[in-house]
Amino acid sequence: MIHMTMRSTLLHTLLIAGLLGHSLHGLAQTDEEPFVVGVCAHELHKGDPSGRAYAMMRDAGITSVRTDAHWAYVERQPGQLKIEPSWHRYLKETARHGLNTQFILGYGNSHYGGGEKPRSEPVRAAFNRYVEFITDELKGQVAYYEIWNEWDVEDPRDPKFTQDYARLIADASGIIRQRAPEAKVLAGAVTTQGIETGFALRLLENGLMQSVDGLSLHPYVHCRGWRRNTPEAWIDWMTEVDKQLTRAAGRPVPLYLTEMAWPSHQGACGIDETLQAAYLARAFFLAKTLPNIKGMWWYDFRNDGTDKTEREHNFGLVRQDFTLKPAYPVLAAISEIVREYSFVGRDESAAGDVVMLRFARDEEQLMVAWSADKPRTVELRSGAGNEGRVAMIDTAQPQHGRVTTTSEWKCPAIGGCRTTVKLDGFPKIISLRAVQEEG
Repeated sequence: MIHMTMRSTLLHTLLIAGLLGHSLHGLAQTDEEPFVVGVCAHELHKGDPSGRAYAMMRDAGITSVRTDAHWAYVERQPGQLKIEPSWHRYLKETARHGLNTQFILGYGNSHYGGGEKPRSEPVRAAFNRYVEFITDELKGQVAYYEIWNEWDVEDPRDPKFTQDYARLIADASGIIRQRAPEAKVLAGAVTTQGIETGFALRLLENGLMQSVDGLSLHPYVHCRGWRRNTPEAWIDWMTEVDKQLTRAAGRPVPLYLTEMAWPSHQGACGIDETLQAAYLARAFFLAKTLPNIKGMWWYDFRNDGTDKTEREHNFGLVRQDFTLKPAYPVLAAISEIVREYSFVGRDESAAGDVVMLRFARDEEQLMVAWSADKPRTVELRSGAGNEGRVAMIDTAQPQHGRVTTTSEWKCPAIGGCRTTVKLDGFPKIISLRAVQEEG
C-alpha cells in the first residue's frame, strides 16, 4: 500500500506537468482562492493506527478533511470538558500531510435535555460552553467550523424550527469569531429535502449570512431516478438553487458542498464503482462552473463497511481495507485542475449530451469534455494553437497519465486549429496546445 501511495503521488505530478509541458513549480497561481477538494472521513474516531489514510488523501490532491467533533465526546461528565488525546494526534497528522480540518460542532449531549437539539435556553447555554471550549483549546488548528449537521432532517418545514437553528448559529459563530478568528464559519449542512422545502431560504431570511462565511449544502441526487440522478441534472438543479439563494440574500452566497457523492452499492439508488468514478470527475468539473461554489467534500474517503448491498457502506473513494476503488485515481488525476484552474466558459453549441468546458491557468488552456450519453466523436477548436499531436489525460485510464494520441491538430489559414476526439462518459482533459514531433 505504501508503494501504491508513492506511485500515486508521482503519477499525479507527472500527469499534470506533462500535459501542460511545463514544470508545475514554474506556473504562476491565479488570484482566486483555490477551490476546496475535500473528503469526509471518520479517522478521528475510527482511524487506522497506521495513519495511511492521511498520506493517501494527500496523494489524491485532497486538501481538506471534514469530521465530527462530537459534543458528547468532549463533555462525557457534566461540566467537565476535555479534548481527547486522539484529537491532538489527528490534527498533528493531518497538518503534517498538508490537510486542513473541518470540524462539525454538534450532535447533542445526553446530559442536557436528553440529547435533544439546543433549542431551549439551558441546552443552548451548555452547547455554547462546548463551542467556546473547543475553539479556545484548538485555536489555530482548525480551518473550518461547521455548526451542526443536517439540522433540517427532523422538520425542514417548521419556521420555528428554522429560527431556533438560526439563533444557535448566531451565538456559536460569535464565539468562534472571538476565540478562533482565523477559522471560517459554515452553517446549514442542508439536505436535499431541506433545500427543496425552503429551509435554506428561511435561514437566509433569518440573517444567516450576517454570522457565517458560507452556507453548507448536502445536495445528494442519487435517489432521484433515471436521468435525474446524473451530474449534469445535478448541476442544472444547483444552478437554479444558486439563483434562488442569491435572490433571497440580495447578494451572492458562498456555497460549500460539505457532503456530496454517489454510492457504489448493489441496490436501489446505487451505481457500480466505474460509474461512480466517472460521476465524481464530472461533478467536480461541473461544480467549478458555478462561481459561488467554493469547495466540495466527497462523502466519504473510505467505505464504512464491507456489505456490497448496503448503501452507507459504499460511498468511499477506497474500500474498507484501503484498496483503491476507481474513483481514487480519477480524483488524483483531476484534483489539481479542479483546485487551481479557472473556469473560462462552456461550449453551449455542443450537441446532445456532450459537455465541453474550458479551463485556464496563466497561458495554459484545457478543454474538458465528455458525452453523458452514448459515445460520440466531436470536433474541438483551438483559437491560438499550433499543428501537431493531441495530448490529453483520459480519466477512464488515469494510470496512463498524459498520452500523446494519434489525433492531430490541423490549423488552416482561417478558423484556428481543429481536431476530432471520441468522447464517452469519462472526461477527457485535452491540452489546447499541440505536441510537436521531435526531429
